[in-house]
Amino acid sequence: MLSLKHLAVSSFSENIAYIHKDCEVYKVDDILCLTKVEIHGGIKPICAFLQVVDDEDIVSVNEIGLNTEAFKKINLPEGANVSITTAPTAPSLVSIKRKINGNILSAGEYSSIINDIISNKYSNMDIASFLVASGSFMTTPEVLALTESLIGDDVIHWDNESIVVDFHCLGGVPGNKTDIIIAAIVAAYGLPMPKTAAPSLTSCAGVADTFSVLANVNIDENKFKSIVKNNRAAIANYNYLPIAEASKMIASVERHLGLLQTQHLAASILAIKIAAGVTHLVLDIPVGPTSRIKTTTEAMRLRKIIEYVGDMLAIEIDVVITDGSEPIGNGIGAVLEARDIMKILRNKDDAPQDLLEKSLFLAGRVLEFDPQLRGGQGYVVAKEILTSGRALDALNKIIYAQGKAAQPKIGHLTRDIVAAQSGVVESIDNARINKIGVLAGATHYSGAGLDLLKKVGDSVEQGETLYRIHSINSTDFAFANSVVDGNTGYEINSKGNF
Repeated sequence: MLSLKHLAVSSFSENIAYIHKDCEVYKVDDILCLTKVEIHGGIKPICAFLQVVDDEDIVSVNEIGLNTEAFKKINLPEGANVSITTAPTAPSLVSIKRKINGNILSAGEYSSIINDIISNKYSNMDIASFLVASGSFMTTPEVLALTESLIGDDVIHWDNESIVVDFHCLGGVPGNKTDIIIAAIVAAYGLPMPKTAAPSLTSCAGVADTFSVLANVNIDENKFKSIVKNNRAAIANYNYLPIAEASKMIASVERHLGLLQTQHLAASILAIKIAAGVTHLVLDIPVGPTSRIKTTTEAMRLRKIIEYVGDMLAIEIDVVITDGSEPIGNGIGAVLEARDIMKILRNKDDAPQDLLEKSLFLAGRVLEFDPQLRGGQGYVVAKEILTSGRALDALNKIIYAQGKAAQPKIGHLTRDIVAAQSGVVESIDNARINKIGVLAGATHYSGAGLDLLKKVGDSVEQGETLYRIHSINSTDFAFANSVVDGNTGYEINSKGNF
């Protein structure tokens, strides 16, 4: 037996165990490569990668050290006695090899893969292998099988609610935070909307990041259900809800790899929504040359897959293909996006009209799930709810119910990016704008990002500001400046070309 010790090391969701090279229990002389072990002594064994150290100040010969992730999972106090054995290979890795060789996997194989991931039998490297193998191609039945497996056993139930709605955007368009405005309108109308959101994987700010500027999003299931019951909507970080756990583990690896395959993304989104008890979903697929989905043909193919999976899993889905050719709204980054949202809800004259109109259009589609609302009336009803101030009142109630957040400040390190010539803004590169915002620190600091002052179709004079960079950290600010000098992300045609 070895004595348990907690080592305050974080390894990005990977379980790591540390033993001394002269360990009294486990012979390490023959270890030539990365070895996975099972640690026994808790309610159930956990798997961890073994690391060997030669410093007794880290672990002694009769101790085993666990990093923070593994120590939390084993749920034992320091000093507890545990034993270790070599971990058997996860049985479903055979299916990963079959997928690498170009085979179509069965529903049972996907279920086994997800069960092994949940049981921590997969390392991050194993999960990455699964993502790469299945990312090359997936049939529609495979997407269905993956979605069904990702849902898991923990599903939130909404008693006495025949219609439970939500909205989700597939992403790829900076600043496109229609979700929060839609939630406010839908809540004011009276349909229940348990909005699950996540921090950003690859963009400047996810919905959870932006709403966290206004309210606490890290709420548990009981509070989530109570707020929806009393206020008809809530916006919660799904990482704090006990649903679709495998999806969270896979998303963590995707984040570190920068790998986001659209069919995986669709399966994950649908699994999370179904696990949250959603019965009716509006799904926005923005299309643009520098967005995640680049062509209408690709969008239509994805739409058919999503509709098929929805039909098979009994969730009604309204898939909407929208214009994703340029950023939506003026702010890119959590604080700046929250500013735009509140301007719209307060009916300010300087509110970004593109974000306003898209929010009303999509909110109308959500409202039309109500069978008592005539088709085509959703937009009109949504606009009345917004202009009357009812949407603002509804969101304020949600904010105070979840816990109003302290107001962060916009980044104080600024630089105006100006037009090199006079003309008309012909296009804005979504991917480039997102990259500049990320480098400015938007993924780490809510006050960092970009403030867009010109959009496609606007006339500009040479030297006029196109957008303003905001940073909190001087290193981030320097990174953003070094990149923007090579390519601002804006394409301007001189007036003489028109």
